[in-house]
Amino acid sequence: MHGEYKVPGGKLVVVDLENQGGVLRDVRVAGDFFLEPDEAITAIDEALEGAPADTDAAGLTARIEAMLPEGTVMYGITAEGVAVAVRRALAQATDWTDYDWQFIHEGPQSPALHMALDEVLTAEVAAGRRPPTLRVWEWGAPAVIIGSFQSLRNEVDAEGAARHGVTVVRRISGGGAMFVEAGNTITYSLSVPSSLVSGLSFADSYAYLDAWVLDALGDMGIKAWYQPLNDIATDVGKIAGAAQKRMIGPGGGPGAILHHVTMSYDIDAGKMLEVLRIGKEKMSDKGTASAKKRVDPLRRQTGLPREAVIDRMVRSFHDRYGLASGSVSGEELARAEELAATKFSSAEWTARVP
Repeated sequence: MHGEYKVPGGKLVVVDLENQGGVLRDVRVAGDFFLEPDEAITAIDEALEGAPADTDAAGLTARIEAMLPEGTVMYGITAEGVAVAVRRALAQATDWTDYDWQFIHEGPQSPALHMALDEVLTAEVAAGRRPPTLRVWEWGAPAVIIGSFQSLRNEVDAEGAARHGVTVVRRISGGGAMFVEAGNTITYSLSVPSSLVSGLSFADSYAYLDAWVLDALGDMGIKAWYQPLNDIATDVGKIAGAAQKRMIGPGGGPGAILHHVTMSYDIDAGKMLEVLRIGKEKMSDKGTASAKKRVDPLRRQTGLPREAVIDRMVRSFHDRYGLASGSVSGEELARAEELAATKFSSAEWTARVP
C-alpha cells in the first residue's frame, strides 16, 4: 500500500507498507524532507512496524514521537504528517495526479445558479459521470452567501442588502457569510472524489485541498498559510475562506466533496459592513479594529489585475496536476437552472434558519 501527504507548509511524506493480518509490516517512510540524525528515519520505520492497522493518526503519532532519537531535528516533516500518510495508504487514497482534471470558467451567472452548479457538478463527480473539476466563478450580481446553518436575520442586514441591490442566497456547505461583487472576489470550486482525501481528518482535508492555491500564491510572491479551520491568511490578514460539503455516491458509494473558496481581491469594506451584521467578537479578532484590516485584499498584496491572479492560479494548478478546458453540459445546466429556481431562489431554503 502506498500513501502520500504533503505536510502543510512543509514537504512531501511518502509511506509504503503492507497490511498483514491487521498489522503494519515492511513500513518504509521517504520524502523530500530534512531529518537529523540519519538514524531518525530508521526509528520512524521501526515505530510503525507491527502497529495495529486500525491505530488512528494520534496513536501512530505517539508511537513515532516515542521512538525518535533525542535531539531529532525535523524540517518539512512531522510525526503527525507521517501518521496521516500511513492512514492514507491504508485507506488506499488517490492522488491529485491520478485524475484528468477539467477546468470550467464561464461568463457571469446569477448567485442562485452558482449555488446550484456546485451541487449538480459535485453530484456528477460522486456518480462517476464527471471528472474532478476546478470551476472559477464570475458573478452576475452582488450577493451575500450565507452558510448552510447560519441564521439569516443574524447575518444579513435586510435593509442594507435591499439598498445596495444585494441578492441573498444560502449555500449547501457550512461556514460563514461572504459578501461579493463582480470583480472584487475570486471564487472557485473543487468537486473531487472522496478518495482524494481518504485517511485525512475533516480539518486536514481543508489544508490538503488548499495546498495548491498556497503554492500558487507563493509563486506570486505572497507567503500565505492555512489557518484552521477554513481560512487562508498572510501576515497582514485573512485573504480567503473555504467551506466543504460531502456528498454520498449512488447506492451509498464513496461519493465526492465540494470544496469552495472565496478570496478577497478588492473588497468594498464599507458596503460590506452595511450589508452584513459582523459581530464585535469577529471584528476584534487579533486586535484589529476594521474589516479592511481583518480581510486584506489580494489586489494590494499582488499588485496584479484580477484576471492575472486567476490566470496564474490556473496555470499553477495545470503545471502541477494537469488541467483540460471543459464546460457545463447542457444536461447539467438544465438541472442547475431548475435547482436555482426551485431551491436556491426560494424563501423556504434561504430562510430555513430564520
